[in-house]
Amino acid sequence: MAYRLRFAPSPTGALHIGGIRTALYNYLLAKQKGGRFILRIEDTDQSRYVPGAEEYILRSLAWLGIHPDEGPGIGGDFGPYRQSERLDLYREYVMKLVEEGKAYYAWDTPEELDARRQQSEDHSFRYDASIRNEMNNSLRHSAEVTAQRLQEDVPYTIRLKVEPGQSIVVTDKVRGEVVFDSSSLDDKVLFKSDGYPTYHLANVVDDHLMKITDVIRGEEWLPSTAHHVLLYRAFGWEESMPAFSPLPLILKPNGNGKLSKRDGQKFGFPVFPLAWPSDNPEQAIEGFDSYGFEPEAVVNFLALLGWNPGTEQEIFSLKELVQTFDPEKIHKAGARFDFDKALWFNQQYVHQLRYDTVAERLEQEGAALGYDLSAGDMEGAFRLLQPRVQLVKEIMPQAKYFFSEDFEMDEESIEKKWKPELSGVLEDVATALASVEPFTFEAAGAKAKEIILASGVKMGLVMPMLRAALTGTMQGPDVFAIAEVLGKDITIARIRKLAKR
Repeated sequence: MAYRLRFAPSPTGALHIGGIRTALYNYLLAKQKGGRFILRIEDTDQSRYVPGAEEYILRSLAWLGIHPDEGPGIGGDFGPYRQSERLDLYREYVMKLVEEGKAYYAWDTPEELDARRQQSEDHSFRYDASIRNEMNNSLRHSAEVTAQRLQEDVPYTIRLKVEPGQSIVVTDKVRGEVVFDSSSLDDKVLFKSDGYPTYHLANVVDDHLMKITDVIRGEEWLPSTAHHVLLYRAFGWEESMPAFSPLPLILKPNGNGKLSKRDGQKFGFPVFPLAWPSDNPEQAIEGFDSYGFEPEAVVNFLALLGWNPGTEQEIFSLKELVQTFDPEKIHKAGARFDFDKALWFNQQYVHQLRYDTVAERLEQEGAALGYDLSAGDMEGAFRLLQPRVQLVKEIMPQAKYFFSEDFEMDEESIEKKWKPELSGVLEDVATALASVEPFTFEAAGAKAKEIILASGVKMGLVMPMLRAALTGTMQGPDVFAIAEVLGKDITIARIRKLAKR
């Protein structure tokens, strides 16, 4: 069997990371089985269509290294891959159901449906077998009335005729068997008055025609799966029905409920893969990319947000995830979004980066900060600060002292720890360093410590001052590693400047 899995987002705006996780899991299983990963754009809800959203989806997948084998702009044997370009197919299949008595026309207006809702005690209303013969549809009216209304182009929807008393068994790879009673299901709308199918019809028709073998999607679609099984039965496609794997919800970091698109702004972290630009800064949305994440770290983080291989391993390349992924190990319970954990993952990847892969980014960030990059050793600065950051974009703001003499001194901390005897020790260290050749951090450190020990001043007093002299602060990398990157002349000049305090 050739495995075929699909990711079928709607172009209604920026793509939430829950959608990215769905795409990732489908991609992993497809690649593991030597199959095909298909991108299908479900754009049948034209009222929610957002220009630019499809391009955003494609760019997001590409940024993360998730490359579809078939889809819009890619091609394939089962296209077109935009549902808005498949409308004739959906009409053909829904009319087949109508002709076979498995679906029916409904002329109920939104106002009539709303009135029925208002009549019920709790304002709930289910259009099902118990009331369908009271409604304005072709089951209630004669064939002559139906034909006349169709001839007059009276707007209609087409509903699935759900017979009560049927047992619907949905078997998935996460929860096992889930049984639904058709008596609890409504007659879902399959075809809308605007000539577009609903998700339920289009998804089933497309999955069948595109020969999809496995469907991995959010657990919020589990109740709808019962209707989808009924559609497979109605079309006679039960034997080719795909295997289902519902994904657990991604939960808010605090409290209850699903992580929403609005939670990113509320909690101050990204929930979208890429930034969504806007002419209005208040409407611009930050993404993992603009926040400074490495795409490989985002993939790793999302893969383990609701799944793990059952081992202690946490760091996985995309290739390793392909080899390891097993949908039967997807969690049943919701996965809580932990942004600190996301930053931890990113830190692990930042620590492994080669300088040549980030040099251009560092140059751009340094230039934006106004640094004279020719005045310092950017690679040396990167190597010193790399182990101390979670994001690459944190490096250059901390690196100002490598490129300029105009860096801020932590005068308050220096004043608190300053002792008069430090002036002489710092001057002696500066004089001694002038003779060190070659000027490496080992040689410079050994010479400076020799002078400090001979002075009788505590090492714990002198070393913070040496770091402050070189960087302006008492926090940072090894003092003599900094000195080696700065070079002998600058190191000596800065130490002497502080010594004259």
